[in-house]
Amino acid sequence: MNSIQAPAQPVLQPEISTFQERLLLFILSVIQFTHIMDFMIMVPLGPRLIDVFDISTRQFSFLVSAYTFSAGISGFASAFFIDRFDRKTALIVLYFGFTLGTFACALSPNYYFLLTARTVTGLFGGILGALIYAIVGDTIPAERRGRAMGIVMASFAIASVAGVPFGLFLADQFDWHAPFFLLAAMSLVVWVAAFKAIPAMRKHLQHQQHRSPMMVITQVLNNPNQLWALGLMMMLMMAGFGIIPLLSTYMVKNVGFSQSQLAYIYLTGGSVSFFSSIIVGRLSDKYGKSRIFIIAAVLSLIPIAIITNLSRTPIPIALSVFAFFFIFTNGRMVPAMALITSSVLPQQRGSFMSINSSVQSVAAGVAAFLAGLVVYESPTTGELMNYPLVGYCSMVAVLICIFIVRKIKPVAEEVKGR
Repeated sequence: MNSIQAPAQPVLQPEISTFQERLLLFILSVIQFTHIMDFMIMVPLGPRLIDVFDISTRQFSFLVSAYTFSAGISGFASAFFIDRFDRKTALIVLYFGFTLGTFACALSPNYYFLLTARTVTGLFGGILGALIYAIVGDTIPAERRGRAMGIVMASFAIASVAGVPFGLFLADQFDWHAPFFLLAAMSLVVWVAAFKAIPAMRKHLQHQQHRSPMMVITQVLNNPNQLWALGLMMMLMMAGFGIIPLLSTYMVKNVGFSQSQLAYIYLTGGSVSFFSSIIVGRLSDKYGKSRIFIIAAVLSLIPIAIITNLSRTPIPIALSVFAFFFIFTNGRMVPAMALITSSVLPQQRGSFMSINSSVQSVAAGVAAFLAGLVVYESPTTGELMNYPLVGYCSMVAVLICIFIVRKIKPVAEEVKGR
């Protein structure tokens, strides 16, 4: 008796050649690079901005959380209409808005102007990431999706290796505005390339049904698989962004790094992440995304505990710890994003990934905001206090992620189990 097998998860774009697939992934990776660098550069600029604007660590955390909160709002709002548009059209419009926002950051004369510019940039950046992952999910078959996610997410490593150190070099040679001028110019060039090279992407519209905002929300709330996926993203952001926003300031004030030496952190971490993200993507396809996630998550607890408790430490030792921190933190995200992308049907993927991006941004903003409330600067030594407490909270969030990831099933598996 023949058993009924679940249909393979569909890929909505027409079959594309290997060259076209590689070109698409390259352009998406470069867009992701500029998007990530725009966010990442704020962290190592923290000590400089605190001095230039004469602000507290709490006020600096607002600069980080302003971007993420606005990204969360726009990501949530876009969930109700993003699937109604050609993916290329949406990408081009959003990326142009992101470029203008980054240029506004470069022109900022004071703290409040920069705070506003970061908020505007976040409105566009918050949807970009979700749209990129939706495009990957629509065009790349499931059996290669882990590798594709690894390639796109390798942009994080490249931003760390090349983008952030070069941005800090420009800040040293000129001032803190220079990295944003570079990003705005680069984004404009990439925008032109994307406009010319990326094909129209309308196949997801063929079977699209108009859904009201309430229908979109209800569909997610009534789907436990999607709720677990959102929960995983929320806890991943809580685990990472309690630590990351004040990391550079902690390295300068507590560990003994100079502002110019901060580039070594991103150069080291990004170098190892570039190779590890691709390797982790392939391992996820071969051995299972949940299994690889759990291994990376458990191993990430070690560098988290060490980094958030570092005192005055020789630079080479501190950098070796950072290498493992970047490897395993990025090692969590690659299989997690592949799982999350596969947890929803393609016709709903754009909306769901926008909601996921919203959850991601809001959780990151909440984590950064809470860290800014908990951590303070000692009036006597100038060191940051209570940073280890943030590390312990991050470790708890990682453990919760390990529990959640077992609950998420790709759509094909979910259908098969019915």
